[in-house]
Amino acid sequence: MRHPGLSSRSPRAPGGRPGGSATVLAGTDGAYSRTPGSPPPSDRGDRHRGAGRGRQAGVADLRKTCQAEPVSEPGGTELSATLRRIERAAGALATSSVARMDETLPWFRELPADQRSWVMLVAQAGARSLVQWLREGGGTADSTQEVSDEVFATAPQALARSISLQQTVALIKVTIDVVEEQVSHLAAPGEEQQLREAVLRFSREIAFAAARVYARAAESRGSWDARLQALLVDALLRGDSPDVLASRAAALGWADAPPVAVAVGRSPGGEVAAVLHTVYRQARRIGVEVIGGVHGDRLVIVLGGAADPLAATEKLLTAFGEGPVVVGPAVPSLDEATESARAALAGYRAAPAWPTAPRPVPAADLLPERALAGDGEARRRLRHDVYATLARAGGELLETLDAFFAAGGTLESAARALFVHPNTVRYRLRRISEVTGFSPLSPRDAFALQVALTVGRLDPVVPAVAAVPTQTLGPAVRKTSQTSDDPRRSL
Repeated sequence: MRHPGLSSRSPRAPGGRPGGSATVLAGTDGAYSRTPGSPPPSDRGDRHRGAGRGRQAGVADLRKTCQAEPVSEPGGTELSATLRRIERAAGALATSSVARMDETLPWFRELPADQRSWVMLVAQAGARSLVQWLREGGGTADSTQEVSDEVFATAPQALARSISLQQTVALIKVTIDVVEEQVSHLAAPGEEQQLREAVLRFSREIAFAAARVYARAAESRGSWDARLQALLVDALLRGDSPDVLASRAAALGWADAPPVAVAVGRSPGGEVAAVLHTVYRQARRIGVEVIGGVHGDRLVIVLGGAADPLAATEKLLTAFGEGPVVVGPAVPSLDEATESARAALAGYRAAPAWPTAPRPVPAADLLPERALAGDGEARRRLRHDVYATLARAGGELLETLDAFFAAGGTLESAARALFVHPNTVRYRLRRISEVTGFSPLSPRDAFALQVALTVGRLDPVVPAVAAVPTQTLGPAVRKTSQTSDDPRRSL
């Protein structure tokens, strides 16, 4: 018995000529029939011109095969004759399905040859799976799921990454349509309605099987992405090199849209995947790019493409647990995000010292608490950006600030202590606010200024030495200095 839909040759006569039966050729590119003794297509052009007629001949051959006499099986089960017909027509059904896909799905025609062949294998496996599924009770057996999943096991897992779930549903629909059109020819007399209902139930099982295949692929991809994101966040917190950050971010498809900032807060607890899913869902709603990771009880989020990272973090607050949320300074790219991560982490550790801090709070607003907690970067900024700036602006500003704090923030008392007019004190305080960004009249800013004065006096800034008198240097150093200053040496 020859398999329908495959090439076959009839027995040869003694003279070497073919017998009287027709030879049917069918494939993924169409089908054509020729009678014995007729010449094959003369060239490639003739074959293409006959492609449409060939497909019609293939369908006719499929119907002829399906209408063959039913084969009785000793002790056969229900639909046994129909199952035999479907088994014989499996190849022709797959060929017709692929031809229909090529006609109705434009994207299918653009697939590479290897992926089209995988789809052909899946279609053939679907016909065999239908037979096995019907033999096991048409959806009542315990092994229904395994049989349905085996349909997609014939193709490599890479096919799930090349063809989307939506496209897979379209392929299944085309295949089921082809099978439904042939129900009257596939079913034995009197079994047409049973087969049609069985095909509908089987199509539902196939759809669920496709969803399971893509769900497993998505879970695998999601687990890998979650691991990469955790490694990237860990590299940020450790301060790894920019090359390491760039390679891991590229693997995640990070667009590196500026500016980039890091936000740190308490994790709400529970499964890490559920926590990060909440972060990503909310980030998609506000249109920002994020990478998240849970480290211990902390949730670390890297934001990209947010014009105002503080405002964007405020819209993500529901993803954090209770407690402070600190946002590091914005930087141009992910390569420099280590600086933002360090500031956010230092601010998160020091945030309990400011119980009424806003949520979220910029790391820069926590400079005094960070300095008291031992953050070296905060001490450096207060020393250079506040204390040194006041020292360079003139000694009277430091003197006025000390007198103002000593008077308990009373302007008139500070003026009497300085023997100046109160308006002079007002001018100097306004000048302090302009050069440092902190207003002595604000309680919060006054606290930052007091910490800056303390840090600046504990860690004094060494002034740059413009010129060193030669008499203070030792003989060897003086000789070197004289040699380097010799104009003839500079020639």
